[in-house]
Amino acid sequence: MAELCLCVSPGVVEGDPAAVEAYKSSGGDIARQLTADEVRLLNRSSAFDDGFTLVHLAIRFQRQDMLAILLTEVSQQAVKCIPAMVCPELTEQIRREIAASLHQRKGDFACYFLPDLVTFTLPADIEDLPPAVQEKLFDEVLDRDVQKELEEESPVINWSLELGTRLDSRLYALWNRTAGDCLLDSVLQATWGIYDKDSVLRKTLHDSLHNCSHWFYTRWKEWESWYSQSFGLHFSLREEQWQEDWAFILSLASQPGASLEQTHIFVLAHILRRPIIVYGVKYYKSFRGETLGYTRFQGVYLPLLWEQSFCWKSPIALGYTRGHFSALVAMENDGYDNRGAGANLNTDDDVTVTFLPLVDSERKLLHVHFLSAQEMGNEEQQEKLLREWLDCCVTEGGMLVALQKSSRRRNHPLVTQMLEKWLDGYRQIRPCAALSDSEEEEDDEDE
Repeated sequence: MAELCLCVSPGVVEGDPAAVEAYKSSGGDIARQLTADEVRLLNRSSAFDDGFTLVHLAIRFQRQDMLAILLTEVSQQAVKCIPAMVCPELTEQIRREIAASLHQRKGDFACYFLPDLVTFTLPADIEDLPPAVQEKLFDEVLDRDVQKELEEESPVINWSLELGTRLDSRLYALWNRTAGDCLLDSVLQATWGIYDKDSVLRKTLHDSLHNCSHWFYTRWKEWESWYSQSFGLHFSLREEQWQEDWAFILSLASQPGASLEQTHIFVLAHILRRPIIVYGVKYYKSFRGETLGYTRFQGVYLPLLWEQSFCWKSPIALGYTRGHFSALVAMENDGYDNRGAGANLNTDDDVTVTFLPLVDSERKLLHVHFLSAQEMGNEEQQEKLLREWLDCCVTEGGMLVALQKSSRRRNHPLVTQMLEKWLDGYRQIRPCAALSDSEEEEDDEDE
């Protein structure tokens, strides 16, 4: 089947319907994604990228005839099509820019950090597309299973009618790769809209952990000790055992594909210089629904080892479901009029403000991870800490929320270009959708 995929992919690029028909008749899967090995064999990086499907290629090379054939074939099965897949050249430029922009702080705490504040949001232009095209777009860019699990089975996100409807702060779970790099991918998706394909963020995470090992180790050990006592575990480790566990955490950061832990999220908050809020399921469950254990990921991760003046107060949001991380992003809104949030935010019409709850659906304050003994205190003290590190306000409904701000004018131009090219693919199929709708109306009239 790999050989067939290698033959049909150039066929789509060149506009050869016979290649597609031959692939279909031989049992080829239209929704199949190209692998990295196949991309190397095709030897045309400007056209092919791993993760691409035939639909991606048809959109990218504006092969409308090919697109019609392929969309008919996959109408019953959503193909994932995120902006980074459609625009490989721009994606590579963004990756290079991120890598070049990384700085290392001088002094004892020699952690790496990113200088730019970038927040990915879905463009408001999506709402200008016909409903059928919008639905197709969301099927392809979102992870519907993750969205359902976080919204319905827990619920963890979008449980507040006040936030989701009146304050226009609904969160969308972007589709993400399922490999062990999903945490790093979701962080870059929530900021720049791309994957950590070249492991730039993983290497930065590894180097920061090693350079600042003493600082992070002290926080980690104190937090783990407090956690075990709080949950009645009452175990005590020898220093050698602590060191062994810490060495394992360090080793995970250096292995591409290795799953990461809470400590790594804490370090990533320092690299971004901004808070990370994880909205996650509380329990690991088997595929039969059996509870296997407590996940411990949900909560707020603050860059506590930096000075507050060195950090931004606008957080990113991630979702966690059964060993998998997803970026949770909002959609741009047209201007901001304070929407009754109980605070004068002094924002202009170009700023999108998303209200992220700092409490769960039971109105309990989210845990703040990796606090020192002096910072822990009671819930009132933790709320004070959250207010210091995030822009917070209380809604008219009495909910404590953090403000995530993003500006279209300040958005990175490469990200803007990537989104425009991605949207163009859906704008091009708009006439087809409109024609289909008119045909259905004629059929209804005939009946």
